[in-house]
Amino acid sequence: MAKNTGSSATPPKAKKIPHTMEKLGDVRQDPYYWMNERDSKPVIDHLHSENDYTKAVLSAAEPIAADLFKEMNARIKESDVSTPYLKGTYYYYSRYEPGKEYPIHCRRKDKLENKEEVILDINILAKGKKYYSASFVDVSPNQNILTFAVDDVGRRFYTLYFKNLKTGKILADKIPDTTGNWVWANDNKTGFYSQQHPETLRSEKILRFTLGKKKSTEVFFEKDDIFNVSVSKSLNAKTIFITTGSFDSTEVLYTSASKPGKFKIFLKREKNHEYGVEDGGDGFYIRTNWKAKNFKIMKSPYSKTAKSAWKDVIPHRSKIYLETFVLFKNFMAMEVRDQGLVHLEIVHRNDSLQKKSNSTGKTKSKVSSKALSKTGLKTESIQFPDAVYVSQIATNENYDTKLLRYAYTSMVQPASILDYDVTTKTSVLMKQQEVPTYKPELYHSERTWAEATDGTKIPISIVYRKDLFQKGENPLFVYAYGSYGISMDPAFGANRVSLLDRGFVYAIAHIRGGQELGRQWYEEGRLMNKKNTFTDFIASTEHLIREGFGKAGRVYAQGGSAGGLLMGAIVNLRPDLYYGVHAAVPFVDVLTTMLDPSIPLTTAEYEQWGNPNYKKAYDYIKSYSPYDNVKAHGYPNILVTTGYHDSQVQYWEPLKWVAKLRDFNTADTKILMRTEMSAGHSGVTGRFARTKESADDYAFVVWLDSLKT
Repeated sequence: MAKNTGSSATPPKAKKIPHTMEKLGDVRQDPYYWMNERDSKPVIDHLHSENDYTKAVLSAAEPIAADLFKEMNARIKESDVSTPYLKGTYYYYSRYEPGKEYPIHCRRKDKLENKEEVILDINILAKGKKYYSASFVDVSPNQNILTFAVDDVGRRFYTLYFKNLKTGKILADKIPDTTGNWVWANDNKTGFYSQQHPETLRSEKILRFTLGKKKSTEVFFEKDDIFNVSVSKSLNAKTIFITTGSFDSTEVLYTSASKPGKFKIFLKREKNHEYGVEDGGDGFYIRTNWKAKNFKIMKSPYSKTAKSAWKDVIPHRSKIYLETFVLFKNFMAMEVRDQGLVHLEIVHRNDSLQKKSNSTGKTKSKVSSKALSKTGLKTESIQFPDAVYVSQIATNENYDTKLLRYAYTSMVQPASILDYDVTTKTSVLMKQQEVPTYKPELYHSERTWAEATDGTKIPISIVYRKDLFQKGENPLFVYAYGSYGISMDPAFGANRVSLLDRGFVYAIAHIRGGQELGRQWYEEGRLMNKKNTFTDFIASTEHLIREGFGKAGRVYAQGGSAGGLLMGAIVNLRPDLYYGVHAAVPFVDVLTTMLDPSIPLTTAEYEQWGNPNYKKAYDYIKSYSPYDNVKAHGYPNILVTTGYHDSQVQYWEPLKWVAKLRDFNTADTKILMRTEMSAGHSGVTGRFARTKESADDYAFVVWLDSLKT
């Protein structure tokens, strides 16, 4: 049977309108600048033309997409329940019903055996909506009022709603145009929320709202346009915090949660000082990078918060990155990164908890203990069996407890939720994600290390199906992100199994720009070091081919958002290395966007990419910006996906990029673009709709690879 190489449809021809941009003595021409005319008929028509062309070309992949969707759906447990967590006197959880797209939020009073109370059914609220995102679900301290946030467009402007759980009625009170971030005061009627600028989307205000009153009161406004604000509450429910920060600097303000008044400044912002504060019941605990690149934890009394009063609790460790911590009444739990993997460490705050007690019905956790220099404190580190894995502190709503709830997963093991008893050093498995038809024993995961152009070792996490692996023969799929200090951890992906079952080796390259190997890993992948991100990815791909994890000519890459920028950079630098690339919501017109402060989120990003109003940063950004560096050579097959309402990366960036790629592409390859006209940065909503989206994306790669075999 002849292979279906796709439709012979002609790609849309984008019109060109001369547009000159001049800055710092440099002149650029952008004939596709007109595409940023949102809602104009020419733009809408062109987007639909791109969608029609992509549909025609990928008609050849439709049978593959249908098979993938069927397989992926078979791995979804249609009737599923999350792990209940105790908050006050209620156990809260969410569940799915067969055939329904959205979760149903529920609770049971006192015991899990007691009658279920449905507190919010998202399926009812979302009925008739093309896009519906309901999140930030929370209850008041007395558990009588529910708050939730809704975005039904995809621009991440949320309306806050309130529901009386005694009557079941949605209250007349509602707050439009918020970030969704809401915190209850302890009086059960007052709350604080953050609000973004209507155009730049910068979270700039904290406001106070009282149920029954029509107007909110502004309590904090952030003037600096590179700072964003949020509001939170301590686990012991004593203190409400406002945190305002850039990528390099933080300032925290606080007030009583029981009698909220004027917010006090904890410590004024300082350049290159990041810190966060928690209320520990006996003073404030501060995670800080003051004289500690990988962060440490210090403590101050309530009465004096100046640095002179801070004392070390957890000292700085040069090779271990302290990512976050949670304070309980009798212990502290920390997530720390060591050699790219997250470990959970426990520190006891009460010596009586050091005593061991016998337990039954529990699994003894593998725990290693070590003393921290300078303090003499002992930490317990929970040990895990897989070579590459993810462990994280999960939802913990009770301050006075002996249990730490945490999550564990690996590239071969679906997510588990466990409770660790700090008194007995035992863990109880509360739930493991059920993945029908999946057999973990068929798959293998491991870690390998590539060498970057400057000699730096780059960790790569790999998974494949054991019986389908043939050294040097398998198709290779490489994923990465590499920006904002966000680490791409080796978690389980149920949809990914469909690739593994077709012989693909799946790899996550932990390139610089994330924080997998600590704060320095992040610093070496941003600003004037950004190109390390791109060359690390290329070096990782070459290493995987060289070590036999994939076959040259059958190599595919995927990245989204800032990872889409990565995709744009690598196809300019090494188009020969990849046969197919999926760039999702790609940030590809970096220079033009960073020069326009009216575009959402731009000014806050100066600390990530640099401020191109200065020549040094301008020249550096221009040297790698994918759109500015498209040139005449043979590009790989590329699928670009985006959402029309994307507030993070505007639709016109990928739209312009696709048009320019076609202008310069000298190869007989497909440059395709699919725009979801009713979605934003995160794509469609609903579990089955998202599965369909994943199936379509993977079908592009599987179809391409079928042409090579």
